[in-house]
Amino acid sequence: MSGKILAIAIVATALIFGAAVYYFQVFYYYETVSDDAGEVFLTPRDGGAPQHIVYNDFEGIDASSSPIRFRGCFRTPETLQSLDARFERYTAAQPRNAPFWFGCFDAEAIGLLIETGEAHVYAAQRNVEYGIDRVIAVASDGRGWIWEEINDCGDKAYDGTPLGEDCPARD
Repeated sequence: MSGKILAIAIVATALIFGAAVYYFQVFYYYETVSDDAGEVFLTPRDGGAPQHIVYNDFEGIDASSSPIRFRGCFRTPETLQSLDARFERYTAAQPRNAPFWFGCFDAEAIGLLIETGEAHVYAAQRNVEYGIDRVIAVASDGRGWIWEEINDCGDKAYDGTPLGEDCPARD
């Protein structure tokens, strides 16, 4: 009889622990980002300071537990041609999954729009935190999404590879 009780206790403990880990990863650490700071800005082609673009309907989330958990959605009247003429494009960006409850950010659908050329990706701010770039994708219909990417220097810093001369100094 005591073997059954022990087995039930072990299984119950594992289930409770698993549920707690799931809750913390998917819900607990995320906070809503208010748009007071004007989150939608892009880096000009000449490399100057990031500039705000016209937008509305902003929704955003962020978490202090990771530097790449920021996600945002918005709408803009800007056209891709106008943005391409003024702002720096960002290559090899792949949207990261957002929690299921943040419905405006579907990483798979955004990735498909980027792949087919229906959305362009721009650099918002390089090294928003060391090794992390904030990027923005804008679709031809005016929908936009923001997320953060680990750049080449970040990849090197996090896996222990020597940084090299092309990476900025760490603070």
